[in-house]
Amino acid sequence: MKPTAVIALGGNALLRRGDALTFANQLANIKIAAKAIAEIAKEYRVAIVHGNGPQVGLLALQNLAYKQVSPYPLDVLGAESEGMIGYMLAQELQNLMPETQVSSLLTRIEVDPHDPSMQDPTKFVGPVYDREEATILAEAHNWTMKPDGEYLRRVVPSPRPMNILDKTSIDTLLEAGHIVICCGGGGIPVCHTQMGYQGVEGVIDKDLSAALLAKQLQADKLLILTDADAVYLDWGTEKQRAIHQTTPAELSQYNFPAGSMGPKVEAVIDFAKFGGQAYIGALEQGLDVLGGQAGTCVVNVQ
Repeated sequence: MKPTAVIALGGNALLRRGDALTFANQLANIKIAAKAIAEIAKEYRVAIVHGNGPQVGLLALQNLAYKQVSPYPLDVLGAESEGMIGYMLAQELQNLMPETQVSSLLTRIEVDPHDPSMQDPTKFVGPVYDREEATILAEAHNWTMKPDGEYLRRVVPSPRPMNILDKTSIDTLLEAGHIVICCGGGGIPVCHTQMGYQGVEGVIDKDLSAALLAKQLQADKLLILTDADAVYLDWGTEKQRAIHQTTPAELSQYNFPAGSMGPKVEAVIDFAKFGGQAYIGALEQGLDVLGGQAGTCVVNVQ
């Protein structure tokens, strides 16, 4: 049996920071991602988790434009973006690998409705804004804005993933030889109540969901592909330097931004401690990152 790799694609890798939020731009980047994944799928059973920060933010903005109904909640918008991106990825992968079955699965993930992030939003969604525009939007819609590089961007609650409710379906599809697109946008956040499962107003971080999925599948490797070619120390300064090989203990010494590299680092540390091999690197270099020729590799050393 082939080894199993969980591949996490950042929402900003599929729609580059600063790009217009157009279908054409997303499709161009998804074609790049599909080519990288198709090469990996020759050697691994593959489960793909994708981000949705720019896309779910765009859907929220489009919701606001129609005044006759109240805006849809974030869990529903997350499901919409999961279907949209999953369809695009599945189609491009199928075109590249016509003999391989590709399945996109809407995935519910259980979270705690009282997670601390509900009071302290950290998950970036939507486009970036200059300070003047961000201030106007924040006041108009009661949004929370935080810095994203030199710009400002909306942030929403990001509860931690606790359990993948549709894990059995993912297992079944992988066993049948499918490439599986799942936990899209971090999965649809739901919580258990006396009336059954209910949606939660938030966007789960896809990197933490990918690490949870990799552990629950007992995958061999976790690969996080983003718009950065590695993990850097002192990013954005003259002293910036890439980390190529490291351990969970070494990487844990450093602090990374909560809204960007922080969850990726947390995810690879978590999975490496679990016993797997974890990687962070650029979308275009996927196979090289997985082979250790590019990006950052994190392996637990006893």
